[in-house]
Amino acid sequence: MPEALLELRNISKSYAARRGRGRTLRAVAGASFTLAAGETLGLVGESGCGKSTLARLALRLIEPDAGPESGIVRVAGQDFTGASTAATRRLRRRVQIVFQDALSSLNPRMSVGVNVAEPMRLQGIGSERERRSAALELLELVGLRPEHAERYPHEFSGGQAQRVAIARALILRPDVIVFDEAVSALDVSIRAQILRLILDLQQRFGLAYLFISHDLGVVKRIADRIAVMYLGHIVELGAAAEVYRTPLHPYTEALLAAIPVPDPRRMRVRQLGVVRGEATSPLEAMAGCPFRSRCPHRMAICDQATPDLLPVLGRHDVACFLHIPFPPERKAA
Repeated sequence: MPEALLELRNISKSYAARRGRGRTLRAVAGASFTLAAGETLGLVGESGCGKSTLARLALRLIEPDAGPESGIVRVAGQDFTGASTAATRRLRRRVQIVFQDALSSLNPRMSVGVNVAEPMRLQGIGSERERRSAALELLELVGLRPEHAERYPHEFSGGQAQRVAIARALILRPDVIVFDEAVSALDVSIRAQILRLILDLQQRFGLAYLFISHDLGVVKRIADRIAVMYLGHIVELGAAAEVYRTPLHPYTEALLAAIPVPDPRRMRVRQLGVVRGEATSPLEAMAGCPFRSRCPHRMAICDQATPDLLPVLGRHDVACFLHIPFPPERKAA
């Protein structure tokens, strides 16, 4: 297996709850994954499950929970979590991000050309002339014209702004780009164009992608592997084709069943994957499977222990007692 460019091991993040003294909100709970060169990992789950928090942990835009079991982020085998300021600066060049709202991520007081070149200036790379030349080259590469460099972000459409954001992410020649819901706000036709651009750039530069989305239809088109997230936990992880063909976790089954079908006759009789019941509260650490309150296969063990993410079918991992052994100290009632 090729060396991981990006690796998260048992990473967690909690926040103080707005209501309730001393209570914490578990945004990410012990999540782990790896990303190899040239690979696309799709991270899917409903809104609020912790996908964006996990992305920000991967880039050290936020720090994981403190403590001996806080987890670690590695970039090309190097410790990113505990890196020095100089090492952090160097490693950050290798992992970049494209946000959902590209327009708000660009500085409105800077021209588009300056926006794209700004990461080079912040990293102390090149002269002003070299930075401008690199920005113009990348703007052309993502489908924009040289004169666009003199315009300001508010003059661009959503699709154009997303192209600018992609050019800015490329300016430091990273190994990994994180796309955080980067196409979800775009019209269908523009979304298809941006997805084609993303795939073309990956092939050209050998990039690795962490592609975050709540739309499994989009992820199916672009991902090599899929990680399914629920309430801060990664509950299933495997090759995209395998996850779509043989989903192992009940939550993954529900997500796949909810993908719209273009045939209205099938839609009338198709089970839409509605998950019944109320979600378990993410407040405070509680024993048990996070999906137990909504799971149609709930067992006694699901209330007593949290299932680990373990391999079941080759490299297809799942965190569900339907497929993995019960903890030795506890048995199902």
